[in-house]
Amino acid sequence: MNDPESRLALLRFLERVQERDLARTRRWIADEERRQAERRHGLLSRPPAPDWLIERGLSGQEAVYVHVGGCWNAGRRSKGVDRDRARRALAEGITSCPQCRPDTELGFVDG
Repeated sequence: MNDPESRLALLRFLERVQERDLARTRRWIADEERRQAERRHGLLSRPPAPDWLIERGLSGQEAVYVHVGGCWNAGRRSKGVDRDRARRALAEGITSCPQCRPDTELGFVDG
């Protein structure tokens, strides 16, 4: 091992290994930058949240709640609707979400 030629060969080998490692790390960085750019693009091109939501029951048929858009309590079975449809739903007796109070936001008064 004290042979200068074999020591030089080992150092050249180490250099090649480190260059491969550096190239791999640079690929990982490029991949992560691409993922972050795609994530940002997806967030920017996402449609705006609806102003009002109607949540359907388990059967998917009957409406059970009216929510303000973005309500934390709205279930996955919620669908965005316009202001008139939300007011009509409240008038038809669909329950107003007790957390976001869309009846208050819509100026809806019972009776």
